[in-house]
Amino acid sequence: MSRDRRNDNRTAYDKRNGTAGRRSDNIYVYGNTARRLENERQEEVRVRKPHNEVRKNRDKARHMSLGYVVFLTAALCAAAYILVNYVQLQAELTNLTEDVASKQSRLNYLKVSNDEDYNRIISGIDLEEIKRIALGELGMIYAQEGQIVEYENESRDYMRQVSDENQ
Repeated sequence: MSRDRRNDNRTAYDKRNGTAGRRSDNIYVYGNTARRLENERQEEVRVRKPHNEVRKNRDKARHMSLGYVVFLTAALCAAAYILVNYVQLQAELTNLTEDVASKQSRLNYLKVSNDEDYNRIISGIDLEEIKRIALGELGMIYAQEGQIVEYENESRDYMRQVSDENQ
């Protein structure tokens, strides 16, 4: 019974691999590789013709009309024009940014230089010497009590001095 079961298994194996009806138990293979006894059956690939509607749609998809080609060409030209202008604007922006940075650097340098010169001049001024020259050599005197006239300015923008003759 076990022998029949073995044969049934073997037959099922042969049927699956396409060697049913031939027994190759008696063939001895020389070498380290098994030889192929029968070329594998190549299944015929059945090519179905597409439906007419499908074929027409495919033909339409492959075909490009003159209007479509003109549209694509115009779109390509517009895209190229926009891209070139964009690159030029980017280059101009980069140049302007570098120019602004150099001018800011120059401004900072001039501010620092101006502040240094101002501090040097202020530290070199001797107010006592100026007072001595004004009072002694130039004959200036301090203002008296009645000489100082104070005005109130409502707008606080500026004040116009009017001589005594117009009053």
